[in-house]
Amino acid sequence: MLKKILNVFTLSLPLLIGAPLIGAPLIGAPLIGAPLIGAQLIAVPLIAATLIAAPFHAMSADLSSVDVASIVKNAEKAAYYSGNDGRSDARMMIVDAQDRKQMRQFTILRRDIEDNGDQQMMVFFSRPADVKDTVFRVEKHVDLTVEDDRWLYLPALDLVKRISSGDKRTSFVGSHFFYEDVSGRAISEDSFELQQETDVAYILKATPKAPDTVEFAHYVVTIDKKTKLPILINFFKADNTNYRRVEAVKIEEIQGFPTVVRSKVSDLESGAYTLMEFRNISFDLGLGDDVFSERSLRNPPREWLN
Repeated sequence: MLKKILNVFTLSLPLLIGAPLIGAPLIGAPLIGAPLIGAQLIAVPLIAATLIAAPFHAMSADLSSVDVASIVKNAEKAAYYSGNDGRSDARMMIVDAQDRKQMRQFTILRRDIEDNGDQQMMVFFSRPADVKDTVFRVEKHVDLTVEDDRWLYLPALDLVKRISSGDKRTSFVGSHFFYEDVSGRAISEDSFELQQETDVAYILKATPKAPDTVEFAHYVVTIDKKTKLPILINFFKADNTNYRRVEAVKIEEIQGFPTVVRSKVSDLESGAYTLMEFRNISFDLGLGDDVFSERSLRNPPREWLN
């Protein structure tokens, strides 16, 4: 019975988008959006298309002089650590290979336990009715010797299901986002090398340090120089097949932080994809530790959800 309900939940879930969930990201993708300076929108689709289709204009022949570690660290900070905490309403649309669509709406709350360190996250689902009051809770740890903690509360069963580390790169509620896309992938899990530098971006290749724990052989990430945000990530198999893509489709400046407000994950083999859009994004709200407690799984903090 439990397996059947979990399968129904997973298959019926619509895609969100708002923001990797409070600025996500990605080296992964920001989940709470990406701010836009003034009213000026950053043309991410144009940048991405240029990087994919056009020849590169290298800024420097000596790529060894570029501080790759700083580029990656700054990208992680821009994507995951906007403000000390954050809130966003999100809408996800899941489109399968037959062009059938499902929708999900939820609210994301995020809190940094320490600057550039451990984080807490809650995702509260509100629509449709079959997933209403479902809650995803994350305790994210930067120390790789400590596993991230992830739980899913299923109200129909009044059950808290723990998401094991082996499931972190599986579908998040039926979408093409993975659980790890939502909570974030630690940069210390991969080795990075600079492949190209253009006028507007750095293109880096990332190889997992523990290849047996992931489904990809490597990924190539494009980091926008202006915002420092990862705007395009292509995942490759061992035979160099590009099978998965994560894109920051739209970026805005919110409270001074470049924030991804629309993102997309594509299954390049089937043509299916998921879009996520964020709105009502706010940072530095003073969210308390009690908001992210186990108690909030069954008793959500309503004052932050309306």
